[in-house]
Amino acid sequence: MRDRHSTRVTAAALTAIVATLPPVAAQTAAAQTASARTASARTAGGASAEAAPTGTAPASRAPACTPEALEATAYQAAHRPPGAGTGAAIVAFTNVSARACVVRGHPTVAVAGNGSPERNLPLKVTRQGSAAPVRIAPGGTAWVKLTFVPVRGGADGYCVSGAAPGMFPSLVVGLPGAGKHQVALVEGEITECDNKVTVTAVSATRPS
Repeated sequence: MRDRHSTRVTAAALTAIVATLPPVAAQTAAAQTASARTASARTAGGASAEAAPTGTAPASRAPACTPEALEATAYQAAHRPPGAGTGAAIVAFTNVSARACVVRGHPTVAVAGNGSPERNLPLKVTRQGSAAPVRIAPGGTAWVKLTFVPVRGGADGYCVSGAAPGMFPSLVVGLPGAGKHQVALVEGEITECDNKVTVTAVSATRPS
């Protein structure tokens, strides 16, 4: 702080002296004044760069999210196909680490028989929309929406295809590079037909 103040005073003093000097001396003094002003600007610029917040770094500069950095929860979507089954679910990935990280891509989806990952049944995934990097700040959340082939009818329900409806206690949802996460719906079980699901890419905007 003291050096920058001295530079400003010197530049101001030189400016005042220039007016009283003969032409050749005035040119020399003017050059010294410009040099002092440049040094002051460089010093101020350096201070600004050091003070720039790190939270504004683009997504590409943040590391990829690790499986341990994310905590997944799931709930039934408000907008879903008509039917008796789950229809559609939202899976939220919250960054529980102390630093920002990035996720990208479409999820893989499996249903876990009896809640056991070793009995996973992968679903046939149809991808919807394009993928882009999503930066998740600490405590922030990114989302995907899963839309299932709906179960029709009443209590037991049926599949239009003629297959038997599936009912499972939990899902295993994987994100590229960010691991697989087992998650149950906040309320109820997952019911679906034909072992198919349409998925959105992970997004910073919560779907409905």
